[in-house]
Amino acid sequence: MAQQKVESMLKPKVTPTLGLLGATVNAMALIAPGAFLWITYQLQAAATVPSGASCASDIWGGIIVALVVCFLTALSYAQLAKIYPEAGFASCAYFAEKAFIDSSEESQHGPASIARMAKLATGWAAHLFYWVYPGVMVAFMATFIGYVYNAFTGKSLTNAEMTVIGCAFAFVTGYIGYRGVTGSTKTSLWINVIQLTALVIFSGLAIWYRWTNPEHATTWAFTGAWDVVKFHSFQGVFVQSTIAILILVGFESCTALSAETIEPEKTIPKAIILSLVIQGLVAYLFEYFAASYMISEKLTSTVTTAATATAAATTSTVTGLAAAAASSAPIGDMARLLGDHVLPGIGFGLMMTIAVTVGIAVIGTTLSCMNTAVRVTCGMAEDRELPEMLGFMHGGFMTPHMAMWVLVAVSSIIAAVGVRSVVGLTGITLASNLGTFILYGLTCIWTIVAFKGRKDFNPVKHAIIPGLGLLANLAMVGGILYLYIIGNADSVSEAHICFWIAGGWGLVSLLYVGITTVHKTYKVKMITCVIRPEQLNEVTNALKLQELMMGMTVMDVRGFGRQKGDSGANGKVDETIKFLPKLKLEILVRDWDMERAMDVIADTLRTGNIGDGKIVVYEAASAMRVRTGEKGVYAL
Repeated sequence: MAQQKVESMLKPKVTPTLGLLGATVNAMALIAPGAFLWITYQLQAAATVPSGASCASDIWGGIIVALVVCFLTALSYAQLAKIYPEAGFASCAYFAEKAFIDSSEESQHGPASIARMAKLATGWAAHLFYWVYPGVMVAFMATFIGYVYNAFTGKSLTNAEMTVIGCAFAFVTGYIGYRGVTGSTKTSLWINVIQLTALVIFSGLAIWYRWTNPEHATTWAFTGAWDVVKFHSFQGVFVQSTIAILILVGFESCTALSAETIEPEKTIPKAIILSLVIQGLVAYLFEYFAASYMISEKLTSTVTTAATATAAATTSTVTGLAAAAASSAPIGDMARLLGDHVLPGIGFGLMMTIAVTVGIAVIGTTLSCMNTAVRVTCGMAEDRELPEMLGFMHGGFMTPHMAMWVLVAVSSIIAAVGVRSVVGLTGITLASNLGTFILYGLTCIWTIVAFKGRKDFNPVKHAIIPGLGLLANLAMVGGILYLYIIGNADSVSEAHICFWIAGGWGLVSLLYVGITTVHKTYKVKMITCVIRPEQLNEVTNALKLQELMMGMTVMDVRGFGRQKGDSGANGKVDETIKFLPKLKLEILVRDWDMERAMDVIADTLRTGNIGDGKIVVYEAASAMRVRTGEKGVYAL
């Protein structure tokens, strides 16, 4: 009983429970083709090249190019996950730091080292991506619910009502994540099954619609299957790829689950590629082909031009791809056509059924990104690069619960802005996308750095592929920003919002890096530890070998811990307090070396038995060498 009580008071540990299926479905939930077909098809149909000409005919080609970019990046992630299975929650930041530490072969690195700067730059990009993205999806869910409400009632929800809906959705999704990765995985699995089933049904009906032509259409958007998949123009494919790339991100999210995955060195690399193959290579290509294949003049939409000083507002009807570009939900419109003419009489019902699966997919996307975001934050907090409270783990669910509730609040704020302005939401999305591609490009660099001196270096896997991945991601960043800057007034405003968010976050990060670098360089800590007398020489030698010990004070003491001096060896609990002979060590160390010094001491003392000792760290306001008067770290 006493031993169980002691164990219950220990810091909660993450238990690996995920297999290949669990790791894969968590990544698949973030890619979510069921959600993004509905969300982005209108944007892709409305896309134009800089001259103003439509490039809707290159939707499928754009996805192909985007998939190439993603696979180049995914292969880099898989290689890093294979050699760094211990990466833990903040996997992307760990990859960056570990790559430079291993390549330099130095026993330690300082707070201003390249390794730490690489880690912080990666963490900056990861947070810009993962912490903004959930808020965007929460805003979309609120808007989506408003669309469904309007379809049933003909009335529109106010911005305040959609804000309340968004906050409620953020809370519910955050609660699912708070309950633990096991519950999240089960949710993600069902979400993937539902959305993939709906997509197969929709796509199959769309192809059958084209083959049977029940409405006797005469003008198809594409002349045939080959016309759907071929490249029509270089500019068009490039523009479409800068949009399509946004629907494919998320394959890397499972690397943040390595601590919760069984055999992560084998499972995570497979999950990265498998999730992208299933969702991107199979689901997206199939559903986008089917949707484009069925579009004809029978797909219509009404366009209203705004009134001017010289002309009144006019209303006109457009068809085909122009109708898809003009509609707020072209996939919903297509579902109505399928239900009315392939499955007569259930057009509205089929549209609403597809809409429900889209809503479910949005839940999965938001949940997956939240899980990834809080784990990256938790990992960096444990590494003392973020406030400690963000690394607190829930004792029962083993989740970073404090970070999760902070993220819920942030997502609610973003959603409150997003439901009020399409321009504002698009600008926020661009900022998240900018973080995504910077993160991906940096990861490709870390792959090259990590493998360049290893015996298993392969020029194709570890130089050519990540090199191409870096160039591809840089092209996506430049392309997205360029296309928005040269666009119309709304596009320019969206780009400005993106720059303000990314620039503001970058400025805050630079200030943080400067302040913490000074702090970690010049501040000192007092480490005190109580050990068994016979282990003194082992601890001393271990610290000296790692160049962590600048001096030590040793005192003979007596005391007791949780066991009150009893070892529990007889299986009985002795209520008599026994004061056991111990040694107390006091060691002043640099702030930067504190964590590593604690690890070295603990590894030396640990036997697994009761009485291994305690380590406590105190803030040392300063230190002075009496002879010279030197203070702070210089006094050590």
